[in-house]
Amino acid sequence: MQETYTLADATMKVIQDRRSIREFTEEPVSERDLDMLLEAARQAPSGENAQPWRFIIVKDEGMRKKMGAIAGGGSGRRFTAEFVTKKMQERFANLQDEAKRQAAFQKLTSGQVSTFMADAPVNIVVCGKKDVWDTPYDTSAAIENILLMVTALGLGACWVIAPCIDIRDEERMKDLLGIPEGYKAISVLSVGHPTRPHRARPRLAINELVFNEKWGEEYYKKEQS
Repeated sequence: MQETYTLADATMKVIQDRRSIREFTEEPVSERDLDMLLEAARQAPSGENAQPWRFIIVKDEGMRKKMGAIAGGGSGRRFTAEFVTKKMQERFANLQDEAKRQAAFQKLTSGQVSTFMADAPVNIVVCGKKDVWDTPYDTSAAIENILLMVTALGLGACWVIAPCIDIRDEERMKDLLGIPEGYKAISVLSVGHPTRPHRARPRLAINELVFNEKWGEEYYKKEQS
């Protein structure tokens, strides 16, 4: 039993240590590490064992820059719409530093928030079969397996949807990467060695998330938060 809890503790530490990393050193990701990431993805669960995922490994600098430009365009359109509809201002309402707030607006609406993909040593493009109902869920499970293995290996990664969420960008990715009919780019994982440790992002207290038997009935008491 002690061995079981030791393994569980180690697994929980990997889960808790995972961060979204957007700044990478120039150190390449080893083939051994890549093999571990892809095997972790291959072992993910999928509905009816359909295994609808396929993966494209992109290391070429020119290709990475083109993908970064597509991602920047996608994010720029998305966040400009958020700014115009005032949702972005609501989201940053508690940020009192005006200079920081304007810098955040600029980074988001310009699309710079996603162009870092061009600087990652490796981009793993996660593709999925269009005719499998569970593809969004199955590929998400594979992506999370990769992200956890990234953390276990001491690497850093960010799950990026910006170049895939708009049908126009989806077509650009399809043409750029030669994705065949019947498949689509779901997401991109930018992977590399992080430039620095990243702090944990705040999480809601457990008693705010878990209910007993029906919504609103506390499962955990507030003192456990």
